Amino acid sequence: MKTAAPCYYHLDVEVSPEKVGQVSRILAAHLRFWDLENLVETVCGGAEMLLRAIDEHATDKNTSIEMWWNGQHLITAIGDHNRALRPDQELRGCLEHIAASSDGWGCCATETGSKVIWFSQRARAGERVPLVPIGPGPRESEGLDLPRELSVSRLTGRVRTPGGLLEEVR
Repeated sequence: MKTAAPCYYHLDVEVSPEKVGQVSRILAAHLRFWDLENLVETVCGGAEMLLRAIDEHATDKNTSIEMWWNGQHLITAIGDHNRALRPDQELRGCLEHIAASSDGWGCCATETGSKVIWFSQRARAGERVPLVPIGPGPRESEGLDLPRELSVSRLTGRVRTPGGLLEEVR
């Protein structure tokens, strides 16, 4: 079992119809490597929808994709470099799907005027990655007695005789 160590992946790609499937397979491979197999379908589905919309509507096809895993949440961010593509018009259907299938999502502008669309998935119970450290169980109110000191010869049931032979203790 892998530990819930933080992971990060970044990919820059020029979107085209044939690269959408390739990018989806790359993201799925990283999720499997991070032991997040059950997030592959929703994350890759959301990323594919956004990449297809960027391919269809955007004039600048250069896109950056990032994934962060912090042990409890996976955040996927897709940033385009197209100022003309508006999330409230061309990407409305994609964003509705992402909002319905993710635990959180958002869109923000960058300093250059482009935008980043992100969505997060919480790791579900039953995964192999522990989500929350388990605290100690309840303690009994009675203390246990410390064991009495016993010599090694009494514990093993054997003693060393002056002649160097081991004999059973009687």
